[in-house]
Amino acid sequence: MTDKEIVEGLIARDENITRKFFFVKCRPLMYSIIGRVFAYDVDYDELINELYVHLMENDAARLRSFSYSSSVFQWIKTVAIRFFQQKRDRIIENESKDSLYRDEQYDPYVPLTLTLDVKTLIADVTNARYRWVLQKVLFEDVSPEDLAEMMNVTVANFYNIKKRAMNALVCAARNEVYGAGKDQYNR
Repeated sequence: MTDKEIVEGLIARDENITRKFFFVKCRPLMYSIIGRVFAYDVDYDELINELYVHLMENDAARLRSFSYSSSVFQWIKTVAIRFFQQKRDRIIENESKDSLYRDEQYDPYVPLTLTLDVKTLIADVTNARYRWVLQKVLFEDVSPEDLAEMMNVTVANFYNIKKRAMNALVCAARNEVYGAGKDQYNR
């Protein structure tokens, strides 16, 4: 199925396409997102149903806004992360703003060891520009538009830089695991 067929099927409320998309094709992606966003067990079917309702609000306005500038899977990933984070923030009421850990970039939903591991891997990326992009994207949650403006490049060019930076990070991780030599992306 093409992205266009998927989006049109979802808008048309085609049960077969909807079920196949959310409960087969996107299932691993959604489990990954849910695992990263929620620090406790949640019901997959319930969350996906709520996401579907969210997408279909106002005569499927969100789905109709999909511009095909990325894959439907990348787009749904972004929408799902934002939706689930909003849902999590509404469910969890944190009455105390005090934290035992005072790092401003600490996210209680990401294990501290994982955060430290990623920061260590970023430090292994030899290209300073890539390290800067990775820091802004992964830990400071700066929007692509703002980063492109800061770097004085187009948004499209920023995405190319980000892709190369992510490849460098993957190479750093592989070097860490396999002890391989430096890869082309890590220059």
